Amino acid sequence: MIVITAPTGNIGHQVLENVLADDRPVRVIVRDPAKLPADVRDRAEVVQGSHGDPDVAARAFQGADALFWLLPNNLGAPSVEASYLDFTRPAAAAMREQGVRRVVGVSALGRGTAYADKAGFVTASLAMDDMIADTGVDFRALAMPGFMDNLLRQVRGIKEQGAFYDTLAPDRRLPTVATREIAAVAARLLLDDTWSGQQEVPVLGPEDLSNDEMAAIASEVLETPVRYRQITGEALVERLADRGASGPMAHGMVDMMAAKDNGLDLGVTRTPQHAVETPTTFRRWCEYALKPAVRAA
Repeated sequence: MIVITAPTGNIGHQVLENVLADDRPVRVIVRDPAKLPADVRDRAEVVQGSHGDPDVAARAFQGADALFWLLPNNLGAPSVEASYLDFTRPAAAAMREQGVRRVVGVSALGRGTAYADKAGFVTASLAMDDMIADTGVDFRALAMPGFMDNLLRQVRGIKEQGAFYDTLAPDRRLPTVATREIAAVAARLLLDDTWSGQQEVPVLGPEDLSNDEMAAIASEVLETPVRYRQITGEALVERLADRGASGPMAHGMVDMMAAKDNGLDLGVTRTPQHAVETPTTFRRWCEYALKPAVRAA
């Protein structure tokens, strides 16, 4: 039995599609089953509720050979620690009690770097990994850079203003990855019952780009000028507050972005295998994801 959390989210629904294609027994944990496609409800066992709820986790993890672990996006949480660690703690106990064999989790790059202990969301994510590892499960933590798909949150600004915004220096080159490839790596590990032990799996994408370079590529694909505008941390806090973020969560995001600007995501050397497993370039992503989204906005 493969258990998948967050099955209606951007990454989770793609993991679910990939796993279902292999025709293995699948169980999903979801707050609102109506958000699942009808064919998924027919093919997967559904446990309703939050995977941060101890009773839900205990019920869902029974007989689990593999578990896909992904936190929900909770910008309104009272603290970064509550969002990551308090949410995960009951599930970690259920992993141990129910004898879950293998866990694949979405995490972050940065472990071992000088900024890992002051990187907001990333610091909490790495602590979450440690909590899961302490249960004794076989564990693969997918260590992520930024997601290309996050740019879709700024589609309207790209269409109406010809610009997107962030706090990173315009020339800071960093790795990014498409979520469909995160899902593919996660599904491959969930379906492979030959691995054991605990380790990080960096998921880097094929290239490092700056936001200025990304703007130039987006301009070419969209056939209209797109510019990158750097904003301050204070401006980002205000934007996140408008989206319902609590003060601690907004500042946790700012701390993470500051750490990335200082090289948090550059502690792992890309190998040829990374280009094989995650081949989608930013240009290709713009062609299949950004361009249709801008046209539809």
